[in-house]
Parts: sequence; structure tokens; C-alpha cells
Amino acid sequence: MQGELTSRAAKLLEDGTVNRVLGWSAGDFVYDITPTVFDNAEDVKKRFVYDDFCGANLSKYLVEETQKEGKIAVFLKPCDTYSFNQLLTEHRIKRENVYVVGIECDGKVSAETLHTRGIYGIIGIKRDGDDLVVETAYGETRVPFAEVEDERCLNCKSKKHVVYDELIGEDGEVIDSNRFDMVAKLEAMTPDERYKFWQGELSRCIRCNACRNVCPACTCEKCVFDNPDSGIQNKAASNEFEEKLFHFIRAYHVAGRCTDCGECSRVCPENIPLHLLNRKFIKDYDTLYGDYQAGAEVGTMSPLNAYTEDKDAEPSIVREGGIR
Repeated sequence: MQGELTSRAAKLLEDGTVNRVLGWSAGDFVYDITPTVFDNAEDVKKRFVYDDFCGANLSKYLVEETQKEGKIAVFLKPCDTYSFNQLLTEHRIKRENVYVVGIECDGKVSAETLHTRGIYGIIGIKRDGDDLVVETAYGETRVPFAEVEDERCLNCKSKKHVVYDELIGEDGEVIDSNRFDMVAKLEAMTPDERYKFWQGELSRCIRCNACRNVCPACTCEKCVFDNPDSGIQNKAASNEFEEKLFHFIRAYHVAGRCTDCGECSRVCPENIPLHLLNRKFIKDYDTLYGDYQAGAEVGTMSPLNAYTEDKDAEPSIVREGGIR
């Protein structure tokens, strides 16, 4: 698909359909894939990359890019389109300034998942049936793709694009995945066991803010955690209770708007499973209010913003004449 995407990106620039293309390019290492804006076809032909390391969700970059003059093309995987729709619902993207190219996706890997298997010196990857062939400085290694696939891909919620102007590859279907299995395991723990679990995970946090910065649901121009007058301004890594509140407050902040894209966990340098906090909320919405998927449709409000007495989790608080 690399060649097809590169050719299409160059063509869109050459025929004037867009004046910029948002895609991916390689960094210092082949697995250091970086979201990149291209403004000419020659640069696209030289540097545009699309492979199994291209897991980054490009939708958030459109918040800034669609404020600029002209139209930008963006390549979105199925899961990315949910974030795109949610940003449209929140009026954070100018739809008329975007040309969406949907691309088929059958899962991604990360260098970290390969490194945990002792595979280093990576200089290239390719699919071969159900295997991933990894070319390294020390020789070639073959591993089952399913064993190095990102967790969010193993538990993918949908292979279906919910928005696009053109589609490369085939569209899929919404998947009945097992993405809430780990949440159920955490719910089955005692309070002390859950505290120990999150204590162990969040104690590794270095407050780099990568999760916040990459999250499509975090688009405030000024974050409360950057406000020196708030008392909770970003600080150095700490094991204090105040520091742990960062992730819980952020999870509450995106409640009802998180599309479960998994970007928070993907970029975390400490491999903290931050997506589990968001999935807990999503599971609760489904239990209390009925199935709801943020970003599935533009303009659809989350259960927290669309009150109806018959669907409220605690209808007894409502009485004739209004809410107590």
C-alpha cells in the first residue's frame, strides 16, 4: 500500500485538490515514524512512508492545520476517523478544509513490542502471511504478527471508516472485540488490589505530558495543568498523591469524548496502560446508558450531555417541577 498512498498523495498536490498533505515520514530510525505535513509532490515521493509502524492517529494535527489557508489531505485509518468525527462534533476542525483519504488497516506494531522480544537494530519490516519479517543489523528475524501487534489493534473496535472522501483498500465492519476484558478483571479486584495495580503503574509516570499532547480529546489551548495559579501545574516526576491525580483528572476530562484510539498508551515512554482508565468510563456508559461510541456520528452528544429521564442512571433524583 506504500506505493499507492505515495502516488495518491503526490497526485492530490499536483492537480491542486489540496495544497498540503498530512501523512508520515521516517525519523532517525525506520521505526521512528513521524506525522508530517508535505507541501509538494517531490517531497512526498522522497519521504512519504506507510508501513506497520505508522500507528499514529493524525486527526488531532488537523485542529491547527485546518485553520490555515487552503485544503489539506489526510490519511486516516478506521479508528482515526472516529476521532476526526468527534473533533468535528466539538467544532475543532473545519471540515471544508480537509480532504479525507480513508485507508484500510489490518493492525500495527511498535518498536517497543519488538524490543521486548529482544529484537534490536531494526532496519526494515515486511509482512509475509501471518508473520512479520524484521530485518535487523544482526540478520533477519521472523515473528508471528499477532504476537507483536499493538494491544489496541488486537482489541480493535472497528475496521469501518465512519468518514472519508475517498477510500483506498476495502472498508470493514464494527468489531465485537474483547477490549473490555481487562477492565472487567480490574473491576473484579478488591479495592486494595486495584490500588496496588494503579500504584504500580502510575508510579512510573515522569509527567512528560505525551499522553495529553497526543490525545485528540485534549484540545484546550491552555491546559489547567500548565496554569501556575492552579496548584497542580506540571511538576517533576513525583510519587505524591497529587501527581497521581493528573491521570484520573485527565480521564474524567475526556469522559464521553474519548474514542478509545489508544494514542495515550502508544506514546507513553513508561508503557503505562492509560487506555484502561478511559475504557472503564466507556464500559460504564454502555452499562448505564446503553451502547454509545464517541465519534460514530457527527453531532451525536455523549450521554453526559444529552439528559433524558428515561435513560438516566438515577432517575429517582428527578421530580415534577425539575431536578432537586
